[in-house]
Amino acid sequence: MPEPATRRGLQRDLLIVALSIGGAAVLTLGAYDGPPELRWRLFAGAVVAAVAAGLVRTRPVTGVLLGSAALLTDQVIGPSLATVLIYTQVLYDAGVHGPRRLPRVLLWAGAMLTVAVTVLHLADGRAQDAAVNGVLVALILIVPVTTGMSVREWRDRSAADRRHAEQVARLAALDDRQAVAAERTRMARELHDVVANHLSVVAIHSTGALAATDPAVREKALTVIREHAVRGLAELRESIRVLRLDETALPGIEVGLDEVPALADRIRQTGLDVRVTTTGVRRPLPIAVDMAAYRIVQESLTNAVKHGGDAVTLEIAYGPDDLSLTVSNPVGANPAQPADGSGSGLIGMRERASLLGGTFDAGAVDGDFRVRVGLPAGEASA
Repeated sequence: MPEPATRRGLQRDLLIVALSIGGAAVLTLGAYDGPPELRWRLFAGAVVAAVAAGLVRTRPVTGVLLGSAALLTDQVIGPSLATVLIYTQVLYDAGVHGPRRLPRVLLWAGAMLTVAVTVLHLADGRAQDAAVNGVLVALILIVPVTTGMSVREWRDRSAADRRHAEQVARLAALDDRQAVAAERTRMARELHDVVANHLSVVAIHSTGALAATDPAVREKALTVIREHAVRGLAELRESIRVLRLDETALPGIEVGLDEVPALADRIRQTGLDVRVTTTGVRRPLPIAVDMAAYRIVQESLTNAVKHGGDAVTLEIAYGPDDLSLTVSNPVGANPAQPADGSGSGLIGMRERASLLGGTFDAGAVDGDFRVRVGLPAGEASA
């Protein structure tokens, strides 16, 4: 079964043939005043031209040659208006549907014939006829071709615009999928930072509470466990609230370096000595930088609790255009039994720094485990 576009094209061709033959019958058999034999000959020529008009869309060269033969025969035995009008349709369709070289050849041939007709009439001394007949030949042979070429150019440009719009739509869909994947990654990292840090502290102190025989030590461990559990639930609840209320907001509770003193106090309750030093002029930071810096400090201090010794040093340095964070802790010879880690904390810190165009480095240096982070920190956005 033919495709819909092919079927529509065939219907169009048959309609052109039918209308052309009907119009030719009216102009030659009905309105033409001449011998019946001549009228039928002119009608036969118009029918051939009509067939050419139906062929030119699918077989442009064949249609043009057949239409030109019909026109030439008509001019010899007639001429008739019907064949001329049908031939203009042939030339128009050749300009729209034919190969790109065909309209140029037709224009060249039409221009040459127009000049030839004009020169021949001028040579016979008929200047007025030369002007009239030259214009008529140009209207028949040149105008339909140029009109078809203009329509073709507009059609091709429209098709190119549609293809461009489709490409833009596909790229937009691809960007949407990438944005969804990036958002999922960011949400996973944020929820890891919100929950995993508190759960790590809970796991460490629950192990200590189970092993402790002194009621005071056990009570202290349980107090730390409760505080971190409550804090973790509050941050998780705030993260879910923000995600539900505003999908465009950064997921998670809005925290920053101003929360570092409170964070250090909570870490000190675990028995780790936290020393915080700040250099440079403190100033408001962009929200994304402020939140990333806090999460990196939080993850680093939690790692120190799990794997470090008895003390950790945090250095926050405000530069003219950047922010530097350095977290250093000695790795104890016999540290408390740490909770197993998957390494996702370091990966998350590296990704946070990378997304902001910053630098990240972590590793053992002279018996210490040191985390160094540099973040761009220009003027805070309004």
